[in-house]
Amino acid sequence: MNPYKLLRYTPIWLLNLLAYVTSFMISFRPNHGTLRTITINLYLVYPHLSCTDIRQLARKSLTKQLLNMVISLKSWAMPPAWSIKQIKQVHNQQILLDALANPNGMLAIVPHLGAWEIMNPWLNQFGSPTILYKPVKGKLSNEFALAGRQRLNATLVPTDGSGIKALLKTLKTGGFSIILPDHVPEPSGGVVVPFFGIETLSSTLASKLASKTKCQLVGLTCVRRQDGHGFDIYCDALDDPALYDSDMVTATTAMNHAVETMINRFPEQYMWNYKRFKHIPNFGDVYEPNHPITLTVIEHYKSAANHAMITPTQPN
Repeated sequence: MNPYKLLRYTPIWLLNLLAYVTSFMISFRPNHGTLRTITINLYLVYPHLSCTDIRQLARKSLTKQLLNMVISLKSWAMPPAWSIKQIKQVHNQQILLDALANPNGMLAIVPHLGAWEIMNPWLNQFGSPTILYKPVKGKLSNEFALAGRQRLNATLVPTDGSGIKALLKTLKTGGFSIILPDHVPEPSGGVVVPFFGIETLSSTLASKLASKTKCQLVGLTCVRRQDGHGFDIYCDALDDPALYDSDMVTATTAMNHAVETMINRFPEQYMWNYKRFKHIPNFGDVYEPNHPITLTVIEHYKSAANHAMITPTQPN
């Protein structure tokens, strides 16, 4: 038996506690790979924030990511109805319903924001989406994730040419699909355009699909509620004409801007530990330990941490 299946019997409060404890332990180690990457990304995209604000946001982001990781694992172990029950409110659902009725199909734009695995069973209530699937590292982990996703109505296709053709066919026949648009592509599958004002390699896949099919684009995010009880889904109409432009620089720039807007609504719930800026032209790998930006970030993080330790807490 796959040991991950035991998560079905593990109470969610215990998994959440494990996430909090792990986050607490990592938060005091600025050289930890995950925390360092989060901090570098925040330093790049929010240069107006103070060192203390970046440090606080980095710690919040780390905690949210660990919580979202355990809820994703739990969702794969549980029946789809369990995940659907975690959804407490859907904002602007009519936007999604109208898009699903589009004869040119609907493409859901789902950034690495919040707990998208919780949203999958909910979205599968509306039909059978075609989704690209990239195997998870580790044989047992991949078997567990694949089994969790295959229980749904979705058709999983590989992240290669055959998979792209399947997406096109689905959209052209009025179906719908889901794309995570903010991953780092191979150079042949991307263009260098601004993301949070930083020129970096960005995927053109969603833009190419939109340009070829004229499908309806909808932004979808599933985020943890402020009270910690359940999740909310946000549906955003992505109707900027530039998103459908045949010029991929124009269309991908518009797509990045749409993703930025969704992230800025809940920045602490974005997956900032992803090395999104590893392809900045003429700038080197900003995640390398000896890169000037990395050294600056670590120094600022330590300074902010020391300041927090010696500054008395103000009464509420």
